[in-house]
Parts: sequence; structure tokens; C-alpha cells
Amino acid sequence: MNQKAHPPNVAWDLLKAGSEVPPPASWALFLDVDGTLIEIADAPDAVHVDEHVGGLLTRLSEGLDGALALASGRPLDVLDRFFAPLELPAAGLHGLERRSADGHVNRTDGAAALGPARRELERFAAAHPGTLLEDKSATLALHYRRAADAEAAAREAMAHVRTALGSGYRVQEGKMVLELKPHRPNKRTVVEDFMTEAPFRGRVPLFIGDDITDEEGFEAAQRAGGAAIVVGLDQGSGRTSAARYGLGGVPELHHWLEALCRRLEVR
Repeated sequence: MNQKAHPPNVAWDLLKAGSEVPPPASWALFLDVDGTLIEIADAPDAVHVDEHVGGLLTRLSEGLDGALALASGRPLDVLDRFFAPLELPAAGLHGLERRSADGHVNRTDGAAALGPARRELERFAAAHPGTLLEDKSATLALHYRRAADAEAAAREAMAHVRTALGSGYRVQEGKMVLELKPHRPNKRTVVEDFMTEAPFRGRVPLFIGDDITDEEGFEAAQRAGGAAIVVGLDQGSGRTSAARYGLGGVPELHHWLEALCRRLEVR
């Protein structure tokens, strides 16, 4: 069961001597992207990636001996474009694409099965101005950030196509987005799979994310003796989180990661 998140500044305690988790040099770091490393935009293709973020990730990866991975709902090719020329170990599409530290990529191809759902959701988006269907091939994300009044109708449409697909699929909720995806893999299995491989094996997982989609990653990291940080959780929203630590938003996370670099003695 999810636990109520702590106040946003508590995550700084993880960088102090005597923290409840082992010191940072032993961590395996898992980072969500949208809403965590970069701010969420009104449309998926409208995000801005600050140039310093790629450099920050490079330094962190060096300080952790390569045990840093991205875990995102974005496809791998989009993640690589965001942080080029850096190509980190990464899970795209919530784990349907996964690149290990040695560069090997595993993909789960479910595009054909989504054909009828794709057509129905395309019709829905055309009939509801402001909604947007993001076709990721293996998953379908219906955004209603620009059409908040369409939320109930979007939920009904997604429930209908999910039922037609059967029990192998689910609707993953996010911040003003509903995503149709297979039950597995997910961010829990992403953490578990990476932790069986070098250079993650034998380390302590720390998962950082912002959204409901990250909760399974939070739980996996904490079950393995690590920690989880939720970014930008509005304490008045009524949403709870499994993460025991919090940060106030993307800018504070950047400051926290800079402080982590200093703890790891990378410049």
C-alpha cells in the first residue's frame, strides 16, 4: 500500500553521513525523465532539455561506475535525442525497450495487436479538440492536458479499448495522460532486470520519479534495500506515494544531483 510522502526537503538527508541507506558510492541510480529530469510540457514534442542535464548525467554515470539508467515512458530513440551524444543504459516505453550497459537492446513488439485500439483512439482525438494521441508503436498514450474537460470521456474510451484487448493490457495513469500498455514489463521489472546485470549488480537501487507510472519503480527499489524519491508531489493534491523521500520539483532535483556529484567527487 502506498505511504504518504514526506515533505519535499527530506531527500537531502540521503546525502548526509549516517543516512539509513548505504553511502552514494554504492548506489545504482534510476531516473525518470519527464517531470523529473525535465519539465513537463503541454505536448510531448514541446519539451525543452537544458544543455547542462546531459553533462550532469555524464558526471553521475562516471561517479557511479556506469550504474545509472534512465527509466521512461519515452522511446529509446527520443531519449537518445534528448541527451545526445550520451547513450546511457535505459528503459524506454516503461520497459518495452531496454538497453543494457553493454549496448544490447531488447524490444517487445506489440504494435500489431494495438491496431483496432489505435484506430478508435485516433477517432476519439479527432472528435475531442485539445486531446492528443501519442502513438509509441508498442503503447498508445492519450493526452488531455489541453482539454481537461475531456478527461471523463478519455477514461471511458481507454477503458473500452483495454477491455477489447483483454487482460494482457492495462491503462497506466499519468499526469493528464492515459497510456495503454502491456501489464509487463513495467518500471518494477526494469529495476529488477538491471539489478541482475553489471555494473548494477551488488549495488543499492535508488529510483527517482514524479508520476504514478514511477510507483512500481519506487516500490522495487525500496524492497531491495534502497530508496526512492518522488519529485514535485503536491501535498495538497490528495495523491500519496510509496517513496519515502521527496524533492520539490525539477530545479531542486538538479541541485540535488549536483550535490550528489560532489559527494561522488566528480567535477
